Amino acid sequence: MVRANGAVSLRELARVVQTSEVTVRRDVRALEAEGLLDRRHGGAVLPGGFTRESGFPQKSHLATAEKTAIADLAAGLVEEGEAIVVGAGTTTQELARRLARVPGLTVVTNSLLVAQALAHANRVEVVMTGGTLRGSNYALVGSGAEQSLQGLRVSKAFLSGSGLTAERGLSTSNMLSASVDRALVQAAAEVVVLADHTKLGTDTMFQTVPTDLITRLVTDEPPVHDDRAATELQALADQGVQINVAGPAGNPVGDQPPARGDRRRDLPLPGPRRGQVGGPATALRPAGGLGGEQSQGAERAARVADLRRR
Repeated sequence: MVRANGAVSLRELARVVQTSEVTVRRDVRALEAEGLLDRRHGGAVLPGGFTRESGFPQKSHLATAEKTAIADLAAGLVEEGEAIVVGAGTTTQELARRLARVPGLTVVTNSLLVAQALAHANRVEVVMTGGTLRGSNYALVGSGAEQSLQGLRVSKAFLSGSGLTAERGLSTSNMLSASVDRALVQAAAEVVVLADHTKLGTDTMFQTVPTDLITRLVTDEPPVHDDRAATELQALADQGVQINVAGPAGNPVGDQPPARGDRRRDLPLPGPRRGQVGGPATALRPAGGLGGEQSQGAERAARVADLRRR
């Protein structure tokens, strides 16, 4: 599967071979020891894949259910009559398919896939940037794309990327893509990052959006044993990023999907933004009284549960 697609998630592997993610994770370690693949957070890639960007065919097969859930939830953040920018990516493409039903919407994008998803939406106006076509992800990049965004002002930017960490923010493996995404960010009052759990804790070459410029993260619920993703969510929340966790059907975990314009179910800012005066961020409550692997699992469950409540 890795040779065919370039990358694969542990969740998808477990589904295909009909076993647990714990078993798959152990087997992936063994394959890595033989030099057949490289482990990545939440999955595996071909050797040397950390700095190489996967093409659209490979990305489209990775974490598909998670991307669908994220897109369902993110679409509820867009209101009628808004003007937004949407960056390139398979997750933003899923979002665009849902935005076709939002009347009076104006979408500025450098993505041919996003524009195609909205091409037949009668009540949505699509504005494309100029630029040079990047065939690997069907995006317009370069100085033409960046110049067409100068002087633009919209309410929100929806972006994806190759990795997301609390320390460095959103990043990607391609310099030209990163440069255009930074121009999209400059045009928006709020920045919403769409990233499934496989990207949490992953850092790639070119920074797109520093953490202190990210308003909100829409992600899926990490697997039970994925302590790294839960820890990264905690760190992002501590730095003031609002976290929305999508359930299997795109609903916020433990709640119903927010209506457009309804912010009551958004997870609140647990701490001040950088440079902002305020008290310390609220720490997620650890579980006590357990030891070893059981304790780690309980602590991870407590962190995610606290994110649900907040």
